[in-house]
Amino acid sequence: MRSLLSFSIFIGICCLLIGSVMMTANTTSAATSAAVDNLSPVTNRELALARSATAKYHDFDRADADGYEFLHCAEGEGLEYLNASLLDCTFDIEHPEALHYIPESDGLRLVGVEYVIPVACTDTPPEGFTGDDDEWEFMAEGLPIWAMRAALWLPNHEGMFAEHNPRIPPCQ
Repeated sequence: MRSLLSFSIFIGICCLLIGSVMMTANTTSAATSAAVDNLSPVTNRELALARSATAKYHDFDRADADGYEFLHCAEGEGLEYLNASLLDCTFDIEHPEALHYIPESDGLRLVGVEYVIPVACTDTPPEGFTGDDDEWEFMAEGLPIWAMRAALWLPNHEGMFAEHNPRIPPCQ
């Protein structure tokens, strides 16, 4: 029930915000799957900051206590947990709006994070990590949001910011 309420609040916030801004065509940042090893030193420092800030969420109970609630399973992303209280117009490296997990025999394994900005905040891809490597998806999952994933905890050979990680098991 709590997850359904959070999802309803999330959709409500997005719908309210989208009413105030005209939407534009589907675009993403200039990068098209930069190799993980080819990121700039500044971007790598920012990724280290994101890892440091989210390392505590390897313990799923910490994520639950901090307000992350199950949203759904997304192919190539895993089990997505959203903290609706973090949804705003600000990109904050240390506070991703969503965490991605995969099931393992002893519980859940943190594999990545997702940053979310309502489209009402900007009609162009948000400013995210330094440089042009991050990939913002417009109307991600059919919702009025920009979303950008980072494979912080499970490397993705398609790139740190690729939309899907082929190493993520299929949803069941």
